[in-house]
Order: sequence, then structure tokens, then C-alpha cells
Amino acid sequence: MTSSAHSASAFLLLLQLASPALPVGGFSYSEGLESAVDLGWVKDESSAKAWLMDQLDLIQARSEMPLLHEAILAWREFDQHQLIDLTAWTLQTRETFEVKLQTQQMGRSLLIWLKNQNIMDTEKLEFCKDLPPTWPIVFALCVSQEDISLEDGLMTFAFSWAENMVQAAMKSVPLGQKSGQTILTAITQEIPKAVRKAMSTPRHARQSFAPHWAILSSQHETQYSRLFRS
Repeated sequence: MTSSAHSASAFLLLLQLASPALPVGGFSYSEGLESAVDLGWVKDESSAKAWLMDQLDLIQARSEMPLLHEAILAWREFDQHQLIDLTAWTLQTRETFEVKLQTQQMGRSLLIWLKNQNIMDTEKLEFCKDLPPTWPIVFALCVSQEDISLEDGLMTFAFSWAENMVQAAMKSVPLGQKSGQTILTAITQEIPKAVRKAMSTPRHARQSFAPHWAILSSQHETQYSRLFRS
């Protein structure tokens, strides 16, 4: 296969991973947004955009994407000890039942999808199954191929998150398609900056500290009326 064919294959894989049609159930989670809507903190386009931009900066860029960055490098080296440590950190930093359920369910679903693609080393797939699988660690495996740059892997991850969250905002606020696209455009313009921040974050500085968000997630577990699983 030529290098151009490799590049095309890698590009198409990234499009699949970024697509809301990826069969992992990401559309069924709001990551606390539904609770914020219920409390009246998010009520229109402006407040929804501010909420998601904060989430990109305070959670994705400080925790999820630095984790993903390290996991991609670990998969490329097949550093099993590092992957075990990163999986443990992932599970330990899921502060509520719903958030932990999300990362485990989406991780298992993505691993099933990846097995069906027949593009990954069997040994890595079996090791991932035993970790156990979580969303960022399995996603890192998907984009750990050498013909996918680290930046492209992280941007795909961030865009996938952004699109799912915008869809959640459109359903729960609710918002129209125009407002949804306006918010998505604003977020995507900030994604490269968030990726640079994540890639420059040393291991000891990676952090998961968003107590207010965790409280909202806990409240969602007993919320009277819900559209989403988180």
C-alpha cells in the first residue's frame, strides 16, 4: 500500500471516530449539562456556549486530553505498566456512578467496534479487554497508529466530545440547529489551543478537579425527569 493510501486510510478512520454515528452511545450522555439546565444555569445559546467552553478548558484540556496523549504514546510503545496506571487513574477520577458508567460503557462499545475493523494487533486488543476498557484508553488505541499524528488524534477526540455535547445542549435547553452550529464553531476554534495545552502538560500536572461539575453529576442521578444517562 502506498503512503498516500495509508494517509487516506488514517484520515477516514479519524472521520469515523469523530462521527456521531460511531456506535458507542455518546449521544446518550450530557455530562452534567442536563442538571445545569434543570437548575436554570444553562438556559440559552449564550449560557450553553459558556458552559461547554469552560468544560473544554477545565476538564478536557486539563484531564482527558493529557490522559489521551500519554495513552497514545503508551500504546505505540506497548508499555503495559503505563497503560494499567492510566486506566487506574481514569477510573479513580470518575467521581460519580454515572460518569464511571459512561467511560466503561463507551470504552467497551468502542473496543467491540475496533475489533470488527480488523486493523489492530490482536495482542493489543486482548490486553485492552483485560485492563478493563475505558473510553479514553480505547480511543487512544484507535489513534495510536504511526500514520496518525498525535495532534490529529487529540483533535478528533475533542471534536467527538464537542459534537456530542452540542447535541445534548440542543435537546435539553433546547436550542435550534443554528444555535447548535454557532456553539460548535466557537468550540472548534478553541480546540487547537486546548490540544496544545494538553500536549504540553507534564504527567505530574495532569489533573481532574471540577468539584461543582461532580456535584451536578451526583444530583443528576436522582433528578426527577431525565433525557440523558449522565
